[in-house]
Amino acid sequence: MPSPYVIEQPGPVYDTLGVAENGDDEEVPLIEIPDETTYPTDGELNLLTVSVVGRPGQTPNWLEVLAAWFDRTRSVIPVEAIFPPGISSEDRDAQNQAAMVDSQQDAIAAALVELDYDFPREVTVAGLLEGSPADGILEEGDVIVSFDGTDVNSITELQTAVREHGTDAPAQVDIIRDGAPLTVEVTPVDRDGTAVIGVGVRMVYEFPIDVELQLDDVGGPSAGMMFALGIVDKLTPGPMTGGEIFAGTGTIDSAGRVGPIGGIRQKLWGAERAGADWFLAPESNCDEVSGNVPDGVTVFAVKTLDEARTIVEDVADGDVTGSYPSCPA
Repeated sequence: MPSPYVIEQPGPVYDTLGVAENGDDEEVPLIEIPDETTYPTDGELNLLTVSVVGRPGQTPNWLEVLAAWFDRTRSVIPVEAIFPPGISSEDRDAQNQAAMVDSQQDAIAAALVELDYDFPREVTVAGLLEGSPADGILEEGDVIVSFDGTDVNSITELQTAVREHGTDAPAQVDIIRDGAPLTVEVTPVDRDGTAVIGVGVRMVYEFPIDVELQLDDVGGPSAGMMFALGIVDKLTPGPMTGGEIFAGTGTIDSAGRVGPIGGIRQKLWGAERAGADWFLAPESNCDEVSGNVPDGVTVFAVKTLDEARTIVEDVADGDVTGSYPSCPA
């Protein structure tokens, strides 16, 4: 008898410094930088995935669910938490693929910022919520330059500026519309305790070099940090890892801030199965890490790409002093 649940379990592991099969069953580098000098790498910088067993109309039976409940490497999740009603499996897959594409662009941006490349980064209006504070004031295609006097170079910076301004007064928003500078006023409103202006935004970049990230059939934004580390390693003389095997997960924005992800328990066990000794986890996921760390895996808590890079380089040099932030095992 089918259950109302699906099962999350460790999925495939991909080394961002290595190769993977594309849709034509050809092995291609996960990261390719064709027109720049790149350097030999060593060790592994593994990104991790989660596989979902089941979908609406094809859920696991109760025996499979019971087995998963008693398996610490897997999680039992209500089917509607993964497949919300009204959204088809095809639409969900398309959304996840779009999130992966956006996260890859953010990873490239974060890596190039980390390496001091200079290039335009634009927070661009992609949509407006009808009746929201920004509706009728901002327009799709507007580039948000600053909010309340704070320069905006990433989505996170915009969200922070709106939140810190609050809802008591209008904020000046400097934008570029159709190539011309313009200043407008928007008054945020409260939504679930957070100040918002009701605008959807996306990042638009003009990269100074060509970086190609190639990974088919993987969706979502959680590979961002590991892709960024791989790019930094390839563009930096000397192997970053020193031959060590690292795994990790975390979203990333263009400023290099690492954000939380889902399925970290399964990713920890995926890392252990891949032979990783070191795991880089978003600091904001530490509460989910505790109690789920496999033996032999050391977990570092990171907030930024620069922190993650420093940890990898110091571990490679044998400088593991215990002074780095970590998630309790």
